[in-house]
Amino acid sequence: MALMKSIIEKAQQLYREYNLTIAKAAAMVEKEGYAIWPRIREFAEFCKLLKVKKVGIAFCMGLQELTKRVVEYLESMGFTVYSVACKCGAVDKGIILGDDVKMRGREFEPMCNPIAQALILNEVGTEVNGVIGLCVGHDSLFYMHSRAPVVTLVVKDRVTGHNPAAAIYAMNYFANRLYGS
Repeated sequence: MALMKSIIEKAQQLYREYNLTIAKAAAMVEKEGYAIWPRIREFAEFCKLLKVKKVGIAFCMGLQELTKRVVEYLESMGFTVYSVACKCGAVDKGIILGDDVKMRGREFEPMCNPIAQALILNEVGTEVNGVIGLCVGHDSLFYMHSRAPVVTLVVKDRVTGHNPAAAIYAMNYFANRLYGS
């Protein structure tokens, strides 16, 4: 890092100016719960340290049951939770993206709408948002448009039971899926 010393100094300045509260809360969660708490507890404790009352959850419809459990847990921890599904607004993919990206030809196919998810949670004033299973790229759009800090709770991976690291740990087993057949 000797070549980028000014960037390291700039990062330290930004922590002090804008992000010290979040950085401290993250460090406290790490200190207290490292290798003890599951991620959902870490998220709840992080929100408590930030004195958050309103939590948002942007989720994939495919993980609706899991999201219901997460919402119940967070509510039991004292948070008011707002959740919004990926298909909110029921906008046909063809209108925005063109019919060539549809999986079922020209039939109505609602697109995932991560920008609307973020805007809805912005509108209700969530203070921290969690993401459950948004698709690759959709998650990026959500992060870009959320006013509140965002924590990834569950990463969707339909092939590995939502454990994307499995494909890396077992690369020989997943070789055809990783590199093509």
